[in-house]
Amino acid sequence: MTYLIVVGVDGSDGGRRALRWAVGEAAERNGTVQAVTAWRWDGLDGGTMVAPNPVEEEERATALLAREIGEVTRGTSAAPVSAEVVEGRPADVLTAAARGADLLVLGSHGHGRLRHTVLGSVSEECVRKATCPVVVLPVPVPAPSGPAVPAVPA
Repeated sequence: MTYLIVVGVDGSDGGRRALRWAVGEAAERNGTVQAVTAWRWDGLDGGTMVAPNPVEEEERATALLAREIGEVTRGTSAAPVSAEVVEGRPADVLTAAARGADLLVLGSHGHGRLRHTVLGSVSEECVRKATCPVVVLPVPVPAPSGPAVPAVPA
């Protein structure tokens, strides 16, 4: 039986980090990766990323996922990656896709407490609903600029 890692990919830096990590982990375990993008179309114009109809929104999501997989796996002999684009709420889509998986991998977006309280968190909902272990990759902390220890005068 092959080790299966499901990873949520949404075009963000967090999703890209999650995909990169999942591909590396699957390669170490001789496993496979199932990259999943959830999409929804509600007909509202919420910005430049919204398509004028559901068919175009699904096509946009499919192109996004293919681009992300291509960027992460280009030039590597990484683990096999399959792509799945599913209509629905991200947490529902991801936890359903991970039902038979060994691991679900998500990237954190690093939103503050206020946004988390108001909008909720896909990662948090997945942690509560998933039937397999969940890895949430944090936002990297930038390295401090300058010397870590104050210079001592000579």
